[in-house]
Amino acid sequence: MVADNQPSSSTIWNIFFHMYLDGDSHLALVEQCKKLIGFSENLQQWDASPYGSFMKMSTEYTLTELRRHWSLYLNMQNLPREQLKAIRHAFVKESQYLKDLFVSSSARSSGPLMVNAIQVTAKQFQNYKATGVAFSDPKHIAAATLFNPTFAYSLAGEGCAVHYGTDPLVPFHLAALFGNTKGPVSVADAVHAAQTEFSDWCSAFRVSISSTTPVIRFFLGEALVVCSALRAFATAGELNLGVPIAPWKTQLIQLNKAEYVLRSAPITFNVIETSNLSDHLGLLNVLIATAPLLSTSTQSSVLYTESLVPRGQEATKELVERLYMDITTIGVLFGLCPVDYLSSFATRSNVHELLAYLALQEGADTVQFHQVTTWKSPISGDAVAIRDGALRQPLIFDPHQLGTLLYDLYQELFARDGLAFFAKQKDIKKAVYNSNIIHYTRESFVLLLKFVKERSDISEQRWLAVIDRIFDLNHADTSLLQDQNNYQDLCGQLHRHGVYTVPIYHKQLQRVGPFSSWGTLPPLVRIILAVPREKLTALESEESIGTPPLHCDVRGCRTHNMFSAVHVAFGQVISTGTKSHPRVMINEDLKGWKGTSPLVTSFVIPTLILTDVGPIDDFSVSLSVLNTPLASKLLARKLGPWLNIFTAKVTDTSHVWVLPEYPLPYKKPRTPSSASPSVLPTQIGKSDPVVVELDEECELIASLTCRISVENKQVKQEFGSGATPTIKQVSPCVMKIIIGNHAQDVLYPFPVIGSQCKLRLARKSSYIEAVVPVSGPFQPDGMKLNPFPVSLTPDFVNPWNVHRLNLSRLPILDVKGKDLGVWLNAHLGAAMSSRERSLRKKHKTDALMFIKDTLHAIFVQSSGIQSATPHRVFSLHDTTKNSDTIFFISDLRYDLHSHTWGMMTVKVLEGEMRSWKQLLPAFVERCRTWTHGDNCEYRSQGKIPLTEVMEEDPLCSCGRGKDTEGMSKVPLWREFAPYVTRVALSPLFAVSYLEREERGPEDHDVRRMQEGTILLQGVPKEGLEVAQRKMQVLIDDSYSRTSTRMVLFSSGDKL
Repeated sequence: MVADNQPSSSTIWNIFFHMYLDGDSHLALVEQCKKLIGFSENLQQWDASPYGSFMKMSTEYTLTELRRHWSLYLNMQNLPREQLKAIRHAFVKESQYLKDLFVSSSARSSGPLMVNAIQVTAKQFQNYKATGVAFSDPKHIAAATLFNPTFAYSLAGEGCAVHYGTDPLVPFHLAALFGNTKGPVSVADAVHAAQTEFSDWCSAFRVSISSTTPVIRFFLGEALVVCSALRAFATAGELNLGVPIAPWKTQLIQLNKAEYVLRSAPITFNVIETSNLSDHLGLLNVLIATAPLLSTSTQSSVLYTESLVPRGQEATKELVERLYMDITTIGVLFGLCPVDYLSSFATRSNVHELLAYLALQEGADTVQFHQVTTWKSPISGDAVAIRDGALRQPLIFDPHQLGTLLYDLYQELFARDGLAFFAKQKDIKKAVYNSNIIHYTRESFVLLLKFVKERSDISEQRWLAVIDRIFDLNHADTSLLQDQNNYQDLCGQLHRHGVYTVPIYHKQLQRVGPFSSWGTLPPLVRIILAVPREKLTALESEESIGTPPLHCDVRGCRTHNMFSAVHVAFGQVISTGTKSHPRVMINEDLKGWKGTSPLVTSFVIPTLILTDVGPIDDFSVSLSVLNTPLASKLLARKLGPWLNIFTAKVTDTSHVWVLPEYPLPYKKPRTPSSASPSVLPTQIGKSDPVVVELDEECELIASLTCRISVENKQVKQEFGSGATPTIKQVSPCVMKIIIGNHAQDVLYPFPVIGSQCKLRLARKSSYIEAVVPVSGPFQPDGMKLNPFPVSLTPDFVNPWNVHRLNLSRLPILDVKGKDLGVWLNAHLGAAMSSRERSLRKKHKTDALMFIKDTLHAIFVQSSGIQSATPHRVFSLHDTTKNSDTIFFISDLRYDLHSHTWGMMTVKVLEGEMRSWKQLLPAFVERCRTWTHGDNCEYRSQGKIPLTEVMEEDPLCSCGRGKDTEGMSKVPLWREFAPYVTRVALSPLFAVSYLEREERGPEDHDVRRMQEGTILLQGVPKEGLEVAQRKMQVLIDDSYSRTSTRMVLFSSGDKL
């Protein structure tokens, strides 16, 4: 509709957001569905349609399902009256359930003004749930009488499957609305602001497809399965992975050959955004699935993850808890690390989230935290390391240490299998309530092993030693009570994914029972269990059970094995093979839970369980609910102590089918070659892959070692004669070894502490080993050598840890806005951590703290919140009163995405102190709209910044005089315009999972901050007002503690 430029954006808004439509909007939807159905009979027809050039289908099934839904939307108006009544009743029932909830998630988009937005957004949510529309005008509400079919049909079937938090305001930015208002903001004002932004989005998309058409690919499937399919095609060229597209579905995933083979659709990506899938799938699972899909051809590749629902005691520390491993270790092992962790600061504010958490943590049934994490390669911020394309390096681990590390992770993942886990919980009630939330199975762990094996490029012999260590520790461990019951599941998945085959799988199996007629007898078989529909009533009647994890049991006279990689779907099983080659086909029942078909359960087991352990007639197979404290509490009386839903004999041919199972398609991916040494006049010799040494507990990275073979004849002679090499750090991840007149860069996969480097010299064997510890937050060297890197390639210049801004699109902050000083002081005052405040109080030296302090001074004075008149010209000077940098503050703008705000400023003359010299290029690049020219000094000199020396310019000349329209606002500034470069300044914030963030040095109540939502569930109406008052008290308290310094010029001063 947007591409067609018809109907109007207001009609499109209605169709997308409203549960009830007026006649014109409904007619527009029906006509659009007719058009889409006419274009979608098959992939060829779709490709030839007007939409086929920019809307691509990754699988034929995706188009088939879209077409089915378009048909459902079209035909809903023709349904029998009783059926329509049932649909409407389902939505009315949901509305009644939500009427007492105060949900204000959309207030988050107001950032530091969230306290002002809570009442309005909560009221809007209640109105929306009561009326099904965002209108405030009674006439418009009354006109919306037709049910919107796009809300009635989904993969869940027909009826109400709309998320309880659905709110039209959530996608839109409301900070400027509440920040620039001169009076009260109404619900209608908030909706109008959202609709205006929606209209702007529609216009922007139409403009984009009128020139260079962006391609949008639709891929229907569960997230992890989709990632696996793309990875399988990338490594093995397989279009058909042989697995269902998603849980509860029987359709196998098969890529569109025309797109992926003939047209080379992308299978790796520069940017991957995962929303808050980590809440539902587990952060490690998300990383394992997405990391291989990140492009290694560019250092700008980035992965975004989010979380919303805290599980543990301290939400601000949950990132570390969700990884089950030290972040630095993850960074080295996975080749991905949070940018904020490496930088020790963030440009995204979550001050408002802290205030919400403090206000709501007592009295609300549900508290949520929204944390956004940006992941990049740890070496991608090192200009020297990536200069020659060294984005990935093969690593060498000691097999014993790596095996220990991985088994420690195994223990953490499955700690709930032991009694000690719940005994250690401070809040037992919460632990029991969350016990059904389980993200990791033995297959998850196997996929992690597969990822590590591929990334480390380990030899088969060393990999076997790693696996042996894991199994040795596993056999000796008795802390996980049910672990031995899951042992066969682990072994089977290791073989299925090509990670490792236990020796017993190589033995010849006995051909007993149905296996006697099979042509071949593979190590694995797949069991299909059809669970009668009536056996599920116990689960349906217990709504408070939520979504309990399922598993399957295989029991014999003396054995019990559990299998957690279970797939289920409603349908009928039809045998299509023969006794020698058994096969089945499953006809899916699209009615799902509302139908009458059996629940078809499928899982893989080692064949030897049925052939070599005992008579096959003794074995039974069961579908069960995993025995968690919550499941046991709610279901034990109905299902018995084992929580079995249904059990059948393996030989029961009416309910059980046994099929051969073969390993998934796999081809070892091409491994990264050793990093190329820097291009220097002379070289010393070949660099071996970096060796990773762990500490005694095998939990932390102790050191990284790189061996350089001395091969150059002259160097070899000098070295053998006693010449002593020297070494120095030239960048976060690069050390330079020097012998006489010869030098060579040594690259590491993570920032290091070069000042603590040790050299091991082997003169007879002619090699040198450089051993360095890794650098982490608040440690020396590492990223502190250049905390604000800007990536430089022949094609791109990009800020690495400072997000980009489109300044012309960001709304201007009105410095005369209502209560500006109240919310802005609290926002700016929270930039520093308690550690930095302590350093500041003790007059200690810290470059990042100084930068934050200077930015704070500029912001509070330019906004006028700490002075009678806003100051708009600032000069930076050093301790000698020498100044080479002047800022002209043109505008203050809301940074809507990152919940902060920035200044449109311009810089004249040259540079400042070292830290500012490093920071300014990043602040320039984040808002650049112009292109670097052929004569760019960055490219000719191969470095950013150009200099860190006082009275020399760190910036290239490409941006001088560009985007400086703001200079014309002040007559005295105009003559400087040709000499200035525009920058976008914004506060730098502490990282909540690294250190405590506070609003003031005397505040001991504010502990940590996280990104969060405002979900007030189970809070009475007066509780909403209390929460708002608490947040206001916190803001007022903060206002009294902020301070500033360094105002050197005002707009009235003469230069």
